[in-house]
Amino acid sequence: MTTLLHYCALVRSKNAGPFTLTFDFMCHDEDSYKALVATGFLNKQLFATLFNTDPDKILLVNHPLALAVKVSLPRPVVQGSLADTDCYAGQQYAPLMDMEVVPA
Repeated sequence: MTTLLHYCALVRSKNAGPFTLTFDFMCHDEDSYKALVATGFLNKQLFATLFNTDPDKILLVNHPLALAVKVSLPRPVVQGSLADTDCYAGQQYAPLMDMEVVPA
């Protein structure tokens, strides 16, 4: 089974302010980057489904010079609210780690 760790040296999630969640997928090398992007695995619909949000509110940017993909979306709850279970958003990437990366 191929996972994100096959392509990425670093996968992380974090806050981009109290209302936005962001993900960084930093690839091992140029070949890994090109292969990951070619799969189409990292797409707006995936994040819309996982985080129950509108795909039109998701920003997905490929950064070929940095060998990285960045995804930003509205946080499910505002940072620091009573319903916030991950104040720094550092654990939001975890569900992606066990998913099989297959071409779209």
